Amino acid sequence: MRQSLRLGHVAGIPVGAHWSTLVIAVLIGAVLAVSVLPQEAPGEEAVRYWLVAAAAAIVFLASLLAHELAHALVARRRGIAVRSITLWLLGGITEFAGEEARTPKDEFRVSVAGPLASLLASGVFFLVALPLRGPAVLVSAVWWLALMNAVLAVFNMLPGAPLDGGRVLHAFLWHRHRDRARADRSVAKAGQALGMTLIAIGGLELILLGWTGGLWLMLVGWFLAGAARSEGLVRIAHRGFQGWRVRDVMTASPEVAPGWQDVEEFVENVALRSRQSVFPVVDFSGRATGVLTMQALAAVPAEVRHGRRVASVSASLPADHVLTPDEDAEHIMRLGTFTGDLVAVVAEDGRVVGMVTTADLARSLQQAILRTGVPRHPHNGQRPLQG
Repeated sequence: MRQSLRLGHVAGIPVGAHWSTLVIAVLIGAVLAVSVLPQEAPGEEAVRYWLVAAAAAIVFLASLLAHELAHALVARRRGIAVRSITLWLLGGITEFAGEEARTPKDEFRVSVAGPLASLLASGVFFLVALPLRGPAVLVSAVWWLALMNAVLAVFNMLPGAPLDGGRVLHAFLWHRHRDRARADRSVAKAGQALGMTLIAIGGLELILLGWTGGLWLMLVGWFLAGAARSEGLVRIAHRGFQGWRVRDVMTASPEVAPGWQDVEEFVENVALRSRQSVFPVVDFSGRATGVLTMQALAAVPAEVRHGRRVASVSASLPADHVLTPDEDAEHIMRLGTFTGDLVAVVAEDGRVVGMVTTADLARSLQQAILRTGVPRHPHNGQRPLQG
């Protein structure tokens, strides 16, 4: 997940937040200021409710960060490289570099670290709240933080991907059956079942009891079901892509857009005849400098196409979206779609030799799924199809 805001480093680990973190912070603050705190500590001025609610929302986000940081620190102690921590709408994500765990024991330890940190935070807030003799609204906020951290710990231990409980279940099944792929499939199915169950419960709450909280439960269930399916596919892809290179996935020798060329000329001679929807933009040396999409071309009025250069309507190309043909294909899985259907441009000796699109990735993913049941290696006489 891309970080909209970089918050710095904690223990050497890059920490950031997705823009949706602001949404959850505002929602938490509003619920506390309008409903929870006035009910628990009536008679206070509205401004006091809002100030305490804002502080509590910030502290709760900090506790989410502590949850993820516990995962990251334990992972690092087990020799697992940590790329970043990102807070977002439904919590936090700790991104690992490569495979998350080498053994079931490592996976178990990393997985339980987060819920244990949340339980510890809940205990700390509980111990603070017990003797606290300050304003009632402040005491109520501390009790709320204790309760929410306990709920966070318990919820995360539900047995389904991508929750921590799903990873604990994965470690158990991996250890029991000595088959990581089998554990992948089982946990993905468990996560989808859990998500659908939460959607059903939320729907019943909304229809039968009229509780609007059912909408939130349905949203969480929908996310869990989708994330479980996606995580299952990603795990399969990592298995299937072992030994593959970027050249095995890319579309070789794509049509490129010369940055100096007239837009009208490019439209007439290339865009209207091409099967591509995105084109790497190159300079005179053949080096990739940007990306041109059909949408960008269509946005240029026909009457001004003549005399306008391709480079002026292209998007710049980030360095991390330029790969070499011999890089590990698993690197592609860490990249999101950059613009249009483009995932990466592939260059060799400074010249564009290929590109990876969402269609290439989808096809290769299907091949990876098939390959998990086929023992042959793509370089042992059977190479993947290239677009």
